[in-house]
Amino acid sequence: MNAKAVKSLAGDISLVENDSPKAETLLDAAWKAGKHAYRIGITGPPGAGKSTLVNCLAAEFSNAGKHTAVISVDPSSPFTGGAILGDRIRMNALSSRDNVYIRSMATRGSLGGLSMKTHDVCDILDGNDFDIILIETVGVGQIELDIAQAADVTLTVLVPESGDDIQAMKAGIMEITDIFVVNKSDRHGAEAMVLNLRSLTKLRRNYSTLPWEQPVIKTVATEEIGIDIVLDKLEQFEVMLKKHDNWESIRNERMKRKVLQLINETLSDSFWTKERKKYLNNELRLSEQTGKSPFRIAENLLSSLRNT
Repeated sequence: MNAKAVKSLAGDISLVENDSPKAETLLDAAWKAGKHAYRIGITGPPGAGKSTLVNCLAAEFSNAGKHTAVISVDPSSPFTGGAILGDRIRMNALSSRDNVYIRSMATRGSLGGLSMKTHDVCDILDGNDFDIILIETVGVGQIELDIAQAADVTLTVLVPESGDDIQAMKAGIMEITDIFVVNKSDRHGAEAMVLNLRSLTKLRRNYSTLPWEQPVIKTVATEEIGIDIVLDKLEQFEVMLKKHDNWESIRNERMKRKVLQLINETLSDSFWTKERKKYLNNELRLSEQTGKSPFRIAENLLSSLRNT
């Protein structure tokens, strides 16, 4: 991308992030033009080396001639907020390539690890002919639904010391993860972590509708060890999705969620008039005296809608 194209794309994304009146037109055009980018979600606890892994993957996709975008979702704002110096230097080197675009986003209070606007930004990038979109989240927490909905494939990056994280969140992790990466695998405890994960992956096989067994890959991202295996598994997963018609079903489900979101937002905005907000606040203030339950308050509010 030349400087002019980068500036134009950055401007479009800013308009979407800030809910500009022009955002709807931009997103409408993106939906018509897009739907072919491979969206790769990368999550994991802080310190697992996600940024280094993202750098490695982006570089390899770029080397292969893929038009590659990186979205780094930061709990505060710029990418520099949480990355170590080495990651920033590598990412800056990548950003100078013609076929790589990098964007950092703030979560802006979102509890799910992804900015509420991340999905829309992915759509803008998809509509601008990107082949690969790498989405790096702020860490494991309430990310399960967020990342699974935003991405076509989810990589969970762990380190040998992540045993407690797995025990605390293994149900959610097992459900949303397609590829496990044990990074910093030159550390003590890596083999035990791999064996533990492989035993847990057997649980998903019992209820997964996809003909896919979650691989557990050992990497040392700082030395680019194991990156080739990760790339190979990502390619295999993409082929599998397209072969079994999951590629289109994922995109149809994504569109359905967007339609429902837009309808809910529109109805909510039109419903909460000044009078209804005032009524709700009064009922909450008097709830100890009136004893009204949330059901009765909601019923009264909805009846006012039916009477209009």
